[in-house]
This record gives sequence, structure tokens and C-alpha cells, in this order.
Amino acid sequence: MLSAVITGIGDTPVGKLPGSTAASLNTDAAIAAMADAGLKPADIDGFLCAYSVTHPHLMMASVLSEQLGLQPKVCSAIHAGGASAGILVMQAAALVAAGICRHVLIATGDNRLTGMSRDSTINAIAGVGHPVFEQPFGLIVPAAYALVAQRYMHEYGTTPEDLAHVAVAHRNHAARHPGAQMRVPITVADVIESRPIATPLRLLDCCLISDGGAALVVSARDAAGDTRQPAIDILGMGQHHTHEHIVSAASLTEFGCKQSSTQAFGQAGLTPADIDVACIYDSFTITLVIQLESMGFFEKGESGPAAAGGALDLGGRLPCNTHGGLLSYAHSGASGGMFHIVETVRQLRGQAQGRQVEGAEIGFVHNDGGILSAHCSLILGRQ
Repeated sequence: MLSAVITGIGDTPVGKLPGSTAASLNTDAAIAAMADAGLKPADIDGFLCAYSVTHPHLMMASVLSEQLGLQPKVCSAIHAGGASAGILVMQAAALVAAGICRHVLIATGDNRLTGMSRDSTINAIAGVGHPVFEQPFGLIVPAAYALVAQRYMHEYGTTPEDLAHVAVAHRNHAARHPGAQMRVPITVADVIESRPIATPLRLLDCCLISDGGAALVVSARDAAGDTRQPAIDILGMGQHHTHEHIVSAASLTEFGCKQSSTQAFGQAGLTPADIDVACIYDSFTITLVIQLESMGFFEKGESGPAAAGGALDLGGRLPCNTHGGLLSYAHSGASGGMFHIVETVRQLRGQAQGRQVEGAEIGFVHNDGGILSAHCSLILGRQ
């Protein structure tokens, strides 16, 4: 076992939150995480955060630390897109393992739904593309994932219906979560008939745009006795980066999730068969399909039919994204990945009311950023 444990979690409401700001969502989630852990600001000696699109700042962590009344030994921000939350946990675990910090508070949050216009949102997702080889040709994030989806479907026989079953499974999970942004059940036909975004991806194949924040506390194992909740072990961690722009990717079907998950499983001494509950990044339905198969949970081309057969549902082979994921719970930037971690901790604590995976002891979390560019995998365990 590693020397770091998760001792506190916190999140805000999600969806459309008029009057919210990136700063308010970060701080509200951080305060909730400290309260959950039973810690005071004076107990926090490390503070890490991600980035904000609606409130960018050169020293975001310093701004938020000041607002929270912290005076930490370590204070910094990480910009790694959707992989940020997992990478922040790895950074916090390293600080604890090195003896630099005892309690590291991590915060994420953004008001992307109410804080951005349609045009500013388009500009933000277009800005991800390569300025010479992608942006001039109109390649934005959904179109880049559509390229990946087309190639993957060609090679492995994945169908639009397979992708639709993933979206339906996530909405079924979200329907059990009282705080999810989208709770109305959908059908495969609803997904197939929803508005085209970038062929073959349709509206219901795409993640939500949300306001929201989430936070957690990573503590030294020998400091966990000072906290309120049962500590959750960090059993394994892994990270891998293959490219930034899809034009530079070595493959459109193989990505760094394979290496990051292999590292995490190796460190934990576990295999995919040992996982009781998984929360895996799902910016698009194809994102989850590729990662489930690359990381060894299903064979190539199998995850869509498996989803149709209930494999991702409660009681299924791999209950996945039990809060509804980015497709149906919420997606507010770096908080999207943090929602996955918070949900996994709740499952391992036995606190996921109405959607609890019975007997969940080992959880797997995966975040990815960019166009399947940056990858971080975590394996968590109930003590």
C-alpha cells in the first residue's frame, strides 16, 4: 500500500447554477471536502488546483488559497485538460510520500454553462486544435473524436447502436442520482435520432456542459487518524502521454490509457477482473468504448454489446460511471474527472445511496485530457 490515502471529498450542485463563478465553485467544493474530512484550514499544508476557462489566472492556486484562508507549504495548479484531477491526486500522493505535506487539499471547478456564451465555447474547443495543421481546417474537439470513432468503427465493427447503448447505460445511472444534471431516461432510438454533431457522433453521444465543482483531501496514512471519515487507500497510480494534437497521434485506435492502467494495476498487484466499480472518462461515447477495451475490461469490439447486455449497470460485470458520468451527470472542465473520483470514493465508503454497488471494495478511476492525449489511472480501495 502507498503512504497516501483519501480522507475527504466534497462537491457542489451541478448543471445550470446562475450566479456561480469558478472561484465560488472551487471554494465551496474545497470547504465541503475539508468539512467531510473534519479538518480546518490550518490543518492544510498543501493546496493544488486545476485551471479555469471562465476565470483564467496565472496563479490560480494562489488566488484560491487566499480565498480559502490557507497558508500552505505547497501551492500550485496543473493544466492537463480532463486528466487534471487524476494527475493532481498523483501529485498530492507524491507530496505526502516525500514527507513534504500531511494534508493536501485539491480543488476543481468552473461555471462553463452560465459563464460562457455559445461563441466563447466554440472558440475554446477550437483552440485545442493545432494552430497550423488543424485550426485552419475547422477541426474542433467533437470532430477530432469523430475521426477516432470512424477509424475505430472501421477496424473493430463498433456500430452507432453500440455507442448508443453506452449513453443509455449512463442515463440509467444518472436517473438514480438526485443531483445529476440529466435524469430523464433515454433509449437507443433517442440517441440515434438526436442531432448530428460530427459524424458518427450525435448530440447524445457527447458530454454535457455544466457548472460545478469537486474537491478532495489526500493525507499521509499516519495522519488519517485525525480525520472524520474512513480513509480510502490509493493502491495504484499510472500516467502516460502520447501526443497533444490528433494530427500527431501515432494511432487512432491505441492510446496512453493502456500504459497508464497497466502501471496502476501493476503497482496495486491487481487486474481488471478485481475491480468492483469503475469511473472512466466519457467525454464522448467512443471515449469510454476505446478505454474500456484498451485497458482490458473487454475485448476489442465487445464493450458496446456488453453495455447492451447490462454489463455496465448495477449488478453487471463492471458497474461503470454510477453517477451518470460526463454524459449524464455533469462536465465542468477539470471537475468532470474529479466527479469520477468523488463517486468512486462514495461507492467504496458505501455512501452512494440508491446507486450503491453492493460490496464494492476496489474501484478504478481513469481520466483523460485533450484528444485522448493525457491519461491518468487510479486504483482505490476500502480499508
